[in-house]
Amino acid sequence: MKTPLLQYPIPTIFNPKVCRHLCLSTYRLVPTHSFYCMKPPYTLLLLCSLSTQLALGQATQTLRGRVVDKESKFPLVGATILVTTADKGIVADTSGTFRLAGVPVGRHTVKVSLVGYKDALLNDIIIDAGREKILDVELEEEIRQLTAVTVQAQRTGEARNEMAVVSARQFSVDETNRYAGSRGEPARMASNFAGVQGADDSRNDIVIRGNSPQGVLWRVDGVSIPNPNHFAIAGTSGGPVSIINNRYLANSDFFTGAFPAEFGNTIAGAFDLKLRNGNNERHEKMLQFGFLGTEAMVEGPLSKKSGASYLATYRYANLWLFSKLGIDIGTQAVPAYQDGFFRLNFPLKKRNGESGGSLALWALGGTSTIDILISQQEVKDRNIFGQNDRDQYYTSRMGAAGLTYTRPLNRQTFLKATLAVSGNAQDANHDYLFLRKDGSGNPLVQNSRYVIDSLRPILDYRFSEVCYALSTYVNHKLSARATIKAGLNTDLYHFKAFDSVRTFVDVNFTRFTPWRTRWNTNEAFALVQPYVSYRNRLTENLTLTAGLNALWFTLNNRSLSPIEPRLGLSWDLPGRQKLSLATGLHSQVQPVYAYFYAEDLNSSTDAAQLANRNMGLTKSWHYVASYQRLLGRNIRVLLETYYQRLFNIPVERERSSFSLVNAGASFSRVFPGPVANTGTGRNYGVELTVEKFFSNNYYFLLTGSLFDAKYKGSDGVLRNTDFNGRYAFNALFAREFAFRRSSLTLGFKYTATGGRWYGPVDERASRLNQEVIFQNEGRNTMQFAPYRRFDLKADYKINRGAIGRRGLTHTVSVDLVNVLGVQNILSLSYAPQPDGSIIKQEYQLGFLPIFLYRIDF
Repeated sequence: MKTPLLQYPIPTIFNPKVCRHLCLSTYRLVPTHSFYCMKPPYTLLLLCSLSTQLALGQATQTLRGRVVDKESKFPLVGATILVTTADKGIVADTSGTFRLAGVPVGRHTVKVSLVGYKDALLNDIIIDAGREKILDVELEEEIRQLTAVTVQAQRTGEARNEMAVVSARQFSVDETNRYAGSRGEPARMASNFAGVQGADDSRNDIVIRGNSPQGVLWRVDGVSIPNPNHFAIAGTSGGPVSIINNRYLANSDFFTGAFPAEFGNTIAGAFDLKLRNGNNERHEKMLQFGFLGTEAMVEGPLSKKSGASYLATYRYANLWLFSKLGIDIGTQAVPAYQDGFFRLNFPLKKRNGESGGSLALWALGGTSTIDILISQQEVKDRNIFGQNDRDQYYTSRMGAAGLTYTRPLNRQTFLKATLAVSGNAQDANHDYLFLRKDGSGNPLVQNSRYVIDSLRPILDYRFSEVCYALSTYVNHKLSARATIKAGLNTDLYHFKAFDSVRTFVDVNFTRFTPWRTRWNTNEAFALVQPYVSYRNRLTENLTLTAGLNALWFTLNNRSLSPIEPRLGLSWDLPGRQKLSLATGLHSQVQPVYAYFYAEDLNSSTDAAQLANRNMGLTKSWHYVASYQRLLGRNIRVLLETYYQRLFNIPVERERSSFSLVNAGASFSRVFPGPVANTGTGRNYGVELTVEKFFSNNYYFLLTGSLFDAKYKGSDGVLRNTDFNGRYAFNALFAREFAFRRSSLTLGFKYTATGGRWYGPVDERASRLNQEVIFQNEGRNTMQFAPYRRFDLKADYKINRGAIGRRGLTHTVSVDLVNVLGVQNILSLSYAPQPDGSIIKQEYQLGFLPIFLYRIDF
């Protein structure tokens, strides 16, 4: 009987194309993919392997991971993993894991297949010498015998969530690094997708299909988290710099409409972020220095025997470099921030030979501080992050920690539960600048600075919110055709807020009003969201998804949405085409702080002043149709059209143009008067995506959107929303030049969008409130000039490594944002000027070079 030499396929030992003439007669393959030796020339095989490596001079690395069933997460024994671009392959073992050594550094395509399952085709898998590549692959079961059908492969970019049939996309860590101008952030990366546009250069808020950025939901490991950005303002979902570091993310999903039933409390979009585990076999490190921060990351095994692992990161801001180099970041103040993350993962013991699941403890968070001292700035200095008539001291904090339990209960059922606590806080103090006046009554300027007479406190506020969350679901595969998923998301909030302000009695700026308390709250309430989803592949080409979500916000009796139906249908057509339809009812609670705002809590009974406490939910019906076609092997064309009907939007009870659909994309809070849920809105549009996946050393992405977003306030007038740019276009391209041990990638991005809307300014009201107040009648009848930006990006990577020695990867990256220095209008700001004017036109950031150096080892 012939004895197996190694339980790996031939390509893991040597390259047959190079050594075929030496040892072609020494081996044969059998269906079990084992290697059997007829005449075992061990020395010859070793010489073949070494000579191949040395002849090529190619640094290599290990590719490993795990293959599981998509629904039950049960390991798939015998799955074949083939690196098609390197002629290497391997078979998953009894726990679904695989390990393929000696993969050349560079970009590769990986095909994963198993009889009875659809193939998974993973493009643009980057192998570096300094870090092992770990893949977690999920295969979808085929509903008919392989002999009767041609299996269609699932490709990179398709959403991981099997309940999503439209408006969903998977993104990877490599994608967040790839796009010029994205700064490695998920939100800025997503602004390149069709139907999505950035709010402005100074923030990473995203506008999805004309909706307010405050309608975007962030989730980590199934639980919702507060705004994950530094310098975050209550009621927003974005900020100048993300706390989320892409280096600890696994492949995640991004949704722009008609969400599956598990996503509640959002009407605009959702980030469903997945956390990765640290390397459980080898200790790895990363150091990075750049303009946006100095970073360090470590990961490795806690126990090689059990497979437990750790991963930790830390970043500290380097924005003082911008100030030293004279680079414009919109303010002379130097922001300071730091953030970090850790994850400990413990595999659980197997039961009865089945997969044991895991228990993971994780935490992320950050803190940020900025002191904008107008009193120490020159008259010409810009300040797009605050008001121009006061010194401002601001601190924000955000954090989340959780315990995640996952276990395949059997070959059909998977359980996941996350228990988490999160919190965020903002603390601000403002001192108003009283300026000396000249003989004409205008501010006195000496040595290019205003002459300050005195500084007096004008604002003091502290907001804090703590949330205790439980997210759990069970996914059960009823058959090869049908899957059901049922879960519960529960959040218990504790909100504390205090805000005290004083304004001027008249427009002469001589006397203050007494201090007024606008917030003084310490309350607890809950948000409960049960859901159920069902998926059935009616035929090989036709898939139905259906679900129900319910939402109950316990703060008042008007925030209950007992039934929110979701429905989707996907039809695979001949010629690698797909047609999809989806609809759903979605609702969202208002920013928490808005429920407790009052004009003056000191004037009468506090309870009577909380006129907004009974605000109901904002709701929206989504209708989406999608057509997709694959051209050739690597080009995808996607066309989507949608209609959204928004209703129950909070608007002021008195006749006005105010609506909360315009909030959520600035550094200011909203101060609504008594409101009612009588506002409406509607968004519709069409989106086109043409994408070439990375192959033949280049890729491109073209996205275009035509849309219209309008609303009605309490005055009943149909107006443009602030975000109704009407069109958005993005073009991205990158070309990689690969060398023996290094590579150079050059890319660009061009963006063009319609300008923001505004209206005539009410100068008297603006003077009294020290902020821009628009006239009701002409609101959003005027539009800023279109936005244009051109970015360049260059990455140079060097891989160092030798056989049997640990490798190193050096990366130098330069991202030239707005390389042409185009002056795009940002907004109007309240800024008293020497000539007596009070309104100033602010511009977006100009040319912004971002540099980093990273070493992985």
